[in-house]
Amino acid sequence: MQLEQGTGASRPARAVPDTVLTPFNRTLLALCVIVAPALAGVLPEDRADVMWHNYNGGDITVQGPSVLVQKRVGESFAFSAGYYEDMISSASIDVKLSASPYHETRKQQNVGVEYLHGKTTYAMGYIHSKEPDYIANTTFYSISQDMFGDLTTVTLGYRRAWDQIYRDVKQPDGEIINDPTFHERADHRGYTLSVSQILTRNLIADFNYELLTDQGYLANPYRKIRYLSPGQGQGFTLADQVYPNTRTSNAASIQLKYYLSWRAALSGQYRFFRDTWGIVAHTIEGNYTQAWRHWVFDGTLRWYRQTNADFYSDLFPYANYQNFMARDRELASFTDWTVGVGASYQFNVPGAPWISKSTANVRFDHLFIDYKDFRNALLANEYGPGNEPLYKLNANIFQIFVSIWF
Repeated sequence: MQLEQGTGASRPARAVPDTVLTPFNRTLLALCVIVAPALAGVLPEDRADVMWHNYNGGDITVQGPSVLVQKRVGESFAFSAGYYEDMISSASIDVKLSASPYHETRKQQNVGVEYLHGKTTYAMGYIHSKEPDYIANTTFYSISQDMFGDLTTVTLGYRRAWDQIYRDVKQPDGEIINDPTFHERADHRGYTLSVSQILTRNLIADFNYELLTDQGYLANPYRKIRYLSPGQGQGFTLADQVYPNTRTSNAASIQLKYYLSWRAALSGQYRFFRDTWGIVAHTIEGNYTQAWRHWVFDGTLRWYRQTNADFYSDLFPYANYQNFMARDRELASFTDWTVGVGASYQFNVPGAPWISKSTANVRFDHLFIDYKDFRNALLANEYGPGNEPLYKLNANIFQIFVSIWF
């Protein structure tokens, strides 16, 4: 059951924490993997990536394989195809409060094509993602243009997604099926503008803007709000969340990459996010990359902070307190830190002259999330409703993958 909804050298999609594990966001992650390497005037190289990822934190485990293959045909076309799988086991704080632990598998396939004409690159593709109670289909399109002596690249993108949301229920005999009384839909549209500018011989700047609109069922059918009910149970009662059926988000980021003379690179990024639900978020990230012989090492430090949604509360004073009510921790106020290190080793494959280059890669990230207004409701009997300790989450993300160029 889909109970966990969410907000380097690596090319395959990265394992992500449960704060961003919505089916739609996971699809967008794969979309970034497919289209991000595309540059106007340059087709992607013939390449294959095979990865295994593992996320473990907050009593949630997400792991599985990922495969991505890219192949040029002639001088003008490049095709890509990928497969991504998440095997999810969860007994998180939300599951323990309102449901039972579960296991499920999400499978995702994607295809894409790029066409190069002069200094213009056209790209389009399709992504299909399916799990027992969530089906997502996404199409994406982009056009990139080199200009001003190839010092500037401008990219315009558009994507459209259609989601079908179900809710699993357990039968008396233990069988889990889709609830025949529940079937919802959600539509998503995204518009992007990206500008990459070579400022000096060693300095590159990237600016990105994204507008995203969502419409339909945007809540999680499993997570619950809670409201005070003195003298009953633990002192609170659970009820269904009620979300608005529309949401508009805006995000803008700027990144600077500086190449150092000792085979190293330093990059920094700032991203600002705001939506019509009242969430405001800031992201600051720094990265250092160092080449040494056949090795490439990199380290990353990322800081993220967001405010809560206007209709979020950890504990409402009474039932039907307001029109919209949510207790999804992705809509809470929190700060998170991510520290990561990675290494890539380039090697030759004996007896395979058709392989021009190959690398073995490993990466480890540690994530720490500090919630400001989401409490551990499982401790209500000990502390009383609304007085429980604030929830904290630690997670480890591990990836290992091999890339070959042919």
